[in-house]
Amino acid sequence: MKARRNKKQVPSFRKLLKTSKVKLENKLKNKQFKQQSTLKKYRKEQRKLRQAVKDAVSKKPVPLEDPKEKQPGKRIEREEEEEEEALPLDMMDEDDLQLMKDLGQRASFLTRDISSSEPVHVKKRKHESVIDKYEKIPRTLQTAPEKELIHLLPIKDKSGIIPQTREKPVIDSNQDEEDQEEMEPEEGNEIIEKPIKELTLEEHLIERKKKLQERKMHIAALASAILSDPESNIKKLKELRSMLMEQDPDVAVTVRKLVIVSLMELFKDITPSYKIRPLTEAEKSTKIRKETQKLREFEEGLVSQYKFYLENLEQMIKDWKQRKLKKSNVVSLKAYKGLAEVAVKSLCELLVALPHFNFHNNIIVLIVPLMNDMSKLISEMCCEAVKKLFKQDKLGQASLGVIKVISGYVKGRNYEVRPEMLKTFLCLRIKEIEVKKDTEDINKPKKFMTFKEKRKTLSRMQRKWKKAEEKLERELREAEASESTEKKLKLHTETLNIVFVTYFRILKKAQRSPLLPAVLEGLAKFAHLINVEFFDDLLVVLHSLIESGDLSYQESLHCVQTAFHILSGQGDVLNIDPMKFYTHLYKTLFKLHAGATNEGVETVLQCLDVMLTKRRKQVSQQRALAFIKRLCTLALHVLPNSSIGILATNRILMHTFPKTDLLLDNESQGSGVFLPELDEPEYCNAQNTALWELHALRRHYHPIVQRLAVHLIAGAPSEGSEALKPELSRRSAAELFEAYSMAAMTFNPPVESSNSKRKDKVLQGDSFLNEELNQLIKRHCSQVATPLPLDFTKCLETSLR
Repeated sequence: MKARRNKKQVPSFRKLLKTSKVKLENKLKNKQFKQQSTLKKYRKEQRKLRQAVKDAVSKKPVPLEDPKEKQPGKRIEREEEEEEEALPLDMMDEDDLQLMKDLGQRASFLTRDISSSEPVHVKKRKHESVIDKYEKIPRTLQTAPEKELIHLLPIKDKSGIIPQTREKPVIDSNQDEEDQEEMEPEEGNEIIEKPIKELTLEEHLIERKKKLQERKMHIAALASAILSDPESNIKKLKELRSMLMEQDPDVAVTVRKLVIVSLMELFKDITPSYKIRPLTEAEKSTKIRKETQKLREFEEGLVSQYKFYLENLEQMIKDWKQRKLKKSNVVSLKAYKGLAEVAVKSLCELLVALPHFNFHNNIIVLIVPLMNDMSKLISEMCCEAVKKLFKQDKLGQASLGVIKVISGYVKGRNYEVRPEMLKTFLCLRIKEIEVKKDTEDINKPKKFMTFKEKRKTLSRMQRKWKKAEEKLERELREAEASESTEKKLKLHTETLNIVFVTYFRILKKAQRSPLLPAVLEGLAKFAHLINVEFFDDLLVVLHSLIESGDLSYQESLHCVQTAFHILSGQGDVLNIDPMKFYTHLYKTLFKLHAGATNEGVETVLQCLDVMLTKRRKQVSQQRALAFIKRLCTLALHVLPNSSIGILATNRILMHTFPKTDLLLDNESQGSGVFLPELDEPEYCNAQNTALWELHALRRHYHPIVQRLAVHLIAGAPSEGSEALKPELSRRSAAELFEAYSMAAMTFNPPVESSNSKRKDKVLQGDSFLNEELNQLIKRHCSQVATPLPLDFTKCLETSLR
């Protein structure tokens, strides 16, 4: 037989793990049981204390044993209720049960004979000390006034929790009344003795100047501290913002204006170049470095103060709009407008300066309704701010936000808004996408070599250098890269959709609205970006508007310009004859003159460029001749800058259509006679006339008009003595019109002063007169007048008769 193994088997790790789990659970259960038993004991002691106090306080104690009880059933029920309230008997010790029974057999100290000095409880137990504390408390009579106690924080020691109280001090009301009576006459005496000194106007102004200087110094000190260290002194922003509630009536308005402007400049300087987002719960709970915590506190403080600042500005504008006087009466109703103007100016500055920061959309919502305000100053201020934002917004995110709000506002007001609101659309930077796209197509991004290509063509050392070079190029590209073109294109497409929806709604529903000129001008600018599907309908609408006769001349010019912008872009693929638009422009050219319509010449020059120069292949020679002849006639009766622009256009047309030089000859070509009164450019026989107007313009008072007229008479040569200087030849007609504008009421170019060094002989005296006349003058001057008596009575008599 094999010897039996008595060695203890080593338990496995899993078994040990299982055993440890069981032990832990048992320990936890034991711990919970101990806590519960301790809690039960505590409850039991508290219940005993409550019962003892209840018995001591009751005036008519009921003995626990009443042999004369007539209703034993009720006593039994009461005892059962008391037993139910007490702890279960199985959870109490035997000593405790015996103690409760003994206590039940004895009566309260109020029922026993007080004269006896024998203690009630002969046997001392450890639980009796608790009751003795309450028994030894001295009783007070009911007549004595009860003192109010203030409960303080308890003290805990080895014996347990000790409650702490303090008596509330009682103030004698009679004494207070006497003190008040004594103080009243004293105060009255002081008022009589020291009356308020009335200041003169001069003293009042000096006092106000002093107060204002103090406030200015305080504002400057706070602003300097914030600028020097924004992260450490961010709390001073709150102190500075609190000065917006200045309560001194003498300086309230001025101080508030100064604080508004100061805070605006501070926010422009200390605001970071990124949007601050709120922290998540996970980010708040994680431990971070002190520097990061300081930065977070700075960002949170900055955002909260910026928000409160914007709310203050909004409230100032609302107060001005509602014209309600506040209870404080610190600021008068007249001062509300000045405060509101400063608030609007600050909002406009923040709109342009911080398009990337928080609450930018809230500023847009505030600014857009003010663009249509009754106050011209505020309206212009807001429109200029929006234009500036459109011009500097390269990505298009901020522009899209503004366009959405403007479109919704115009629709909500049923298109009854100022035209300036829609004219701001002209400043949108939408054309830059096309230019950017073309340059990217020309300069395609450099492609890096693959690993296989490197292995075939390069050595190991060359591959190593190539890898480092490519890494550097990638980093440079990432550092210099602007926003992606795709993102820009997406934003600009969405912006243009909203713009065109607004334009088309006005064309459809409000054709007689004052917004129509702005709509037509906008369509003329962005027509090349309209979808081809809308071209036919849009051209029909534009022609019907022109034929209706309800448009002004400027508006009809915008219709023509829009139509040809459409046809010069994607509209080339459409088979549309725009002859009616050519006829309309040719017929209405003589509506321009040196008066109010002179500004319309710029639009005409733009139309001619699109209609004739850019569509040279679709324009016949007869049409070109007719327009050149009519433009030369028009140049005679407009302002000099308009004449310069028109002659520059004729120069371009003569270069574009070389056969039009026959207008410089006197000989007629072909049959027929020129009919200047005919409105059809194709059938007016312009080839049978000459440009005699150029000889009249050659003697024009403006030197540039003279120069251009002589240049055209010579056949508009590019070289030679009659050629133009580069500053004239390289500019477009519209640029020349703008450059020589007389809007400033000055002669451009300025008239040269005649300071001739040669001193001619100056004729003096009678050298200017005829010889016979000189002799006659000398004879009369040499005669001596005989003195005659002055008798006025004869004259009076004759007059009376």
